[in-house]
Amino acid sequence: MIRLFLGLLLAGVLGLAQAQEIGRNDLPPEARETLRLIAQGGPFQHRRDGITFNNFEKLLPPMPRGHYREYTVPTPGIRHRGARRIVCGGQRQIDCYYTADHYRSFRKI
Repeated sequence: MIRLFLGLLLAGVLGLAQAQEIGRNDLPPEARETLRLIAQGGPFQHRRDGITFNNFEKLLPPMPRGHYREYTVPTPGIRHRGARRIVCGGQRQIDCYYTADHYRSFRKI
């Protein structure tokens, strides 16, 4: 019991607490389309899509450098990349997270 408490305390202190979850159907339609493109390997609208996400914020589970990749979720009505992203990790990019606030928070998909 003490180990569990200390583990949870350490995770909170390090910002590694479990991300809240969001279902695919609860994502904006643009995010669902981005997930589809990720699954098929593109093509992506922005040249920076697929670059390494370094997890500097330490909000996602710690992994070796290069594990996570980031992808733009288009925002209707704006002409730049905006704040919305999907970050995926792993060999097949199936461990994915959604952020609507440019990495301030994440929700596990």
